[in-house]
Amino acid sequence: MNIAIIGTGYVGLVTGTCLAELGNSVICIDIDEKKISELKEGIIPIYEPGLEELVKRNYKECRLSFTTDAKTAIQASEVVFSAVGTPPDKDHRADLTAVMKVAETFGKHLSGYKVFVNKSTVPVGTSERVREVIEETSGKTDFDVVDNPEFLREGTAVKDFMNPDRIVVGINKKSKKAKEVMEKVYMPLVRAGRPLLFTDIHSAEIIKYASNSFLATKISFINEVANFCELVGADITEVARGVGLDDRIGPRFLHAGIGYGGSCFPKDVQAFIQTGKDKGYEFLILEATEEVNQTQKLRLFNKLKAEISDLEGKTIAIWGLAFKPKTDDMREAPAIRIIERLIEEKANIQAFDPVSMKNAKDIFPEGVDFKSNPYDAAKGADAILIVTEWDEFRAIDLEKVKKLMKGKLICDGRNIYKAEDVEKLGFEYKSVGR
Repeated sequence: MNIAIIGTGYVGLVTGTCLAELGNSVICIDIDEKKISELKEGIIPIYEPGLEELVKRNYKECRLSFTTDAKTAIQASEVVFSAVGTPPDKDHRADLTAVMKVAETFGKHLSGYKVFVNKSTVPVGTSERVREVIEETSGKTDFDVVDNPEFLREGTAVKDFMNPDRIVVGINKKSKKAKEVMEKVYMPLVRAGRPLLFTDIHSAEIIKYASNSFLATKISFINEVANFCELVGADITEVARGVGLDDRIGPRFLHAGIGYGGSCFPKDVQAFIQTGKDKGYEFLILEATEEVNQTQKLRLFNKLKAEISDLEGKTIAIWGLAFKPKTDDMREAPAIRIIERLIEEKANIQAFDPVSMKNAKDIFPEGVDFKSNPYDAAKGADAILIVTEWDEFRAIDLEKVKKLMKGKLICDGRNIYKAEDVEKLGFEYKSVGR
């Protein structure tokens, strides 16, 4: 098929590249000329395992191309995916400015029947607004709008697209043509046994928000239980294991820590809460989920303060800056709030992350000494804070770390070590819920 993807951010680039890998001819469109030029040269704007190789191969084999010419790309395509950002506005609502701009562009260049696929995460009712904009701009009705939410996890996005749990497509039930087109788009994955779920458009728009909100709630719940475990002398890892063995619950997202971050969970939970208020409904559970998460982000800092009350002039090592491993994404990362508090306390900060240092430096151009490896970050440190659970921290030589440090305190926000193993080496070890 001939497919256009408008927006070459995280979702758009992964979606376009994977659709090209499935054998389609895909044109990725962006208004950022610099980004398009770099993509043509094989320079990938995001860190995502496996993506760079796929981009370069499909570009070389002419299944994937990049352009700023929206008119030519739209008119040459049967299906146009909108994959632009929906960042939160000042009231935490999803900002639909870019989505509506794409709808206008699509309407302006509409030629013959096409399917407009909204891939962005949008509040319920957005697809109807998109249809109105396209009709007003084009003066035509020979098109369909469908909602096809993405379920891509940063760090495993390529795998998630090629081996999805489910593919959700919201359509107008009267539009048989749109259903046939979307079945054709996803036929290679359906043949491989991946479930393709067709729903009404409103349900599809809600599914993404409900999914992310549920997972966020699961994280905040286990963090609340972890905090209680500390008070009564229980071990959250054993509690979570026992709870997760119930197949109605499952073990995933039952890992206690210092809260969730990233571009999806915080934004989507807040937007879902606000959409509920706009429609006259209050999501009490989600409001509590968000409140717990904000508190949990500083749990590690508070543990540090309990051990070292005066942090002025103390050297604190930060291991991990991204909101989770296998990504360079710093959006809503717990590390940001922790570093902000350390700067307020006038501590000396030595930080390391395997891939997110550039993004972190943009956030903290001053006040943080970024190091090239975890050992340099630990050198002379009074304490180490483990903020992101990168595998290289699990396999690190702790005896070497102990010799490099000035102090002996490790505050582990991700529970990556066994307490007895670390304490045996002479460290003071503080973790979450244990």
